[in-house]
Amino acid sequence: VIKCKAAVAWEAGKPLSIEEVEVAPPKAHEVRIKIFATAVCHTDAYTLSGADPEGCFPVILGHEGAGIVESVGEGVTKVKPGDTVIPLYIPQCGECKFCKNPKTNLCQKIRITQGKGLMPDGTSRFSCKGKQIYHFMGTSTFSEYTVVADISVAKIDAAAPLDKVCLLGCGISTGYGAAVNTAKVEPGSTCAVFGLGGVGLAVIMGCKIAGASRIIGIDLNKDKYAKAKEFGATECISPEDFKKPIQEALVEMTDGGVDYSFECIGNVGVMRAALEACHKGWGVSVIVGVAAAGQEISTRPFQLVTGRTWKGTAFGGWKSVDSVPKLVTDYMSKKIKVDEFVTHTLPFNKINEAFELMHKGK
Repeated sequence: VIKCKAAVAWEAGKPLSIEEVEVAPPKAHEVRIKIFATAVCHTDAYTLSGADPEGCFPVILGHEGAGIVESVGEGVTKVKPGDTVIPLYIPQCGECKFCKNPKTNLCQKIRITQGKGLMPDGTSRFSCKGKQIYHFMGTSTFSEYTVVADISVAKIDAAAPLDKVCLLGCGISTGYGAAVNTAKVEPGSTCAVFGLGGVGLAVIMGCKIAGASRIIGIDLNKDKYAKAKEFGATECISPEDFKKPIQEALVEMTDGGVDYSFECIGNVGVMRAALEACHKGWGVSVIVGVAAAGQEISTRPFQLVTGRTWKGTAFGGWKSVDSVPKLVTDYMSKKIKVDEFVTHTLPFNKINEAFELMHKGK
């Protein structure tokens, strides 16, 4: 058993607490990882807020991390101690019907136990002050050591800087993949990206790499426009600057609507606007943002009858074990940006400050 520091969420709505936790050794088909860097994501904040129906407490959150394998359980063949890895919240077992189908990346092998905050055998590897602590998204990267299933880990280039590539564990991969895998943005197309946080910037990067000629960034926070343009946005607008709904403004600006739109916020009203901003006959709108539990989307069916397509994406459609190492390689060869997404680097004990910065849009 390893004793180390972790940021424990004891209950919903309260700040994280840095505690000494015990991390049990990995069982069969499990991997224990020393985490060197983790990022914070709105999904962590969503669960911490208490709005997540799958949220269980006390829990160690975090799902964008990178580290080194410390030890492996029986039967683990894909990684060994000393390997550099990224934990994966969407695993890839290679055996379930989802993994065997090229149309999806949603491996279901450990979905039920992962959703309950447990390892595949139905137990936890974390304890603190004599209490069991739950896992989160199968990763729990807000701990100096974590244990994950062996199908939930990608071995990456040992030369990669861990404080940067940890972001490929969720946000950057999700947005970039939404553009290149899910929407399949084409050269010369017009795109609209709603929400210019990390995921939205990654979508813009993907649209630009795919050859889009016009990329319109949309956000209420104008402080985000300069960064969006660095990533490839050709213009940025705020819904507050128009007297009409934003979808109508976009349809006018683009001679009938955009070819591709992306919702990167998790707001069902914006999801509708993103669909309705699409061009009749061929426009595709991709939902990337995660809405709160129980919310529903709506539009007039005629929007779809007249040729628009509504899609969604999880982790950008990447088959995780196969794709994350390639994304790291693409970053190392400067094909995709990662460093530019990092705004602040804080010591682990200031993790609550990181959440505050995120909530302020900084």
